[in-house]
Amino acid sequence: MAAGYLDTAPVLLPTLLGSPVVTGPVVAVVGGGQLARMMTPAATALGLGLRVLVENPTTSAAQVVVDAPVGLPKDRGAVQALVEGDGERPRADVLTFEHEHVPGEVLAEVLASGVPVRPSAAALIHAQDKIAMRRRLTEIGVPCPDWAELPDAAALSRFLEDHGGEAVVKTARGGYDGKGVRVVRSTSEVVEWFAAAGIGGPALLAEAKVPFVRELAVLLARRPSGEIRTWPVVETVQADGVCSVVLAPAPDLDPAVEAAALDAATRVAEGLDVTGVLAVELFEVAGRSVGPAGEAGARVLVNELAMRPHNSGHWTLDGAVTSQFEQHLRAVLDLPLGDTTPTARWSVMANVLGAERRELTEALPEVAALDPAAKVHLYGKDVRPGRKLGHVTVCGEDLGAVRERALAAAAVVRGDSTHG
Repeated sequence: MAAGYLDTAPVLLPTLLGSPVVTGPVVAVVGGGQLARMMTPAATALGLGLRVLVENPTTSAAQVVVDAPVGLPKDRGAVQALVEGDGERPRADVLTFEHEHVPGEVLAEVLASGVPVRPSAAALIHAQDKIAMRRRLTEIGVPCPDWAELPDAAALSRFLEDHGGEAVVKTARGGYDGKGVRVVRSTSEVVEWFAAAGIGGPALLAEAKVPFVRELAVLLARRPSGEIRTWPVVETVQADGVCSVVLAPAPDLDPAVEAAALDAATRVAEGLDVTGVLAVELFEVAGRSVGPAGEAGARVLVNELAMRPHNSGHWTLDGAVTSQFEQHLRAVLDLPLGDTTPTARWSVMANVLGAERRELTEALPEVAALDPAAKVHLYGKDVRPGRKLGHVTVCGEDLGAVRERALAAAAVVRGDSTHG
């Protein structure tokens, strides 16, 4: 038997690997990072074809997705080929993405070819451009920090004068995970940003620095037919502008805050006509305000949007009936959405940000010995300081114990010299 298998394997494997056979709907995804990688098990379970445009053959998604052509999001030809397929690969049923950096004109061409784009370019612009986002959220009455466009340094000086001498300045495009964001007290602190904007760089905006109680996030999914399902409101903990820990659900959450957060996220999804998974990051602010139905409630302010699976929802892989990755695929195909009920009282997700180890898989036996119930998700990335390399989720009945276990397991994965 063994000899027969070895004799035939060289013939069979190229045939199997060279022409992926897909019988179900095909979802085309732009972007080869960990989010596309984590869509793969859900696509397999649902019987879907997943075709991912990866930036290079060694990206996170390229390591696990069979159908992974190489190309850039701004390359019209590469994106069009992604959705059109070829003689052996069927045409995609829908195009979606795992990041927002896809030019609108590229998406318009895909839509013109007859392939749905979800979320649409008209919705996505509000996740690509913070000025467009603030304008639209203000129009539809979603609570936001006070803000202003900055055509020049004089506008920032006026904003600083009106807001206690301190402001958050952001580039309208291109910023994420703390990049393109500065807390400033003087125009001199962003002089190079104004210079770049003057020669075609991203426009700038200022926002009031919010004295928030904590940061929250609402994750929901909406399908084209209008069905919406939300997961519990979570608390996110940041480290140097990057999400470090997620507590699901947010502990000690006032029902009024919860209602306000869910209402804001739903109004964003409907007001911007978002399809797929939407993450709405919010500040919980001390004080009272009048809610949309006239009731008094604690305030939340919308900080950022992401129209795709999001770091704040990674806990759903292990802590909810339906993960955000399965739900995103369901939503963009306009399939009925799955149950979002948590499967445990508490879930804590701890990101692995940078590592002392060179090979993270070496930590797996140690993590299993420390905590067999800890779920480790590695992204197949080269180790760099502060880089998102993976995450660990622990679920259970006692929040303190669950959080401690998640942090301990993540420390083992990183190979922290202080661990133990």
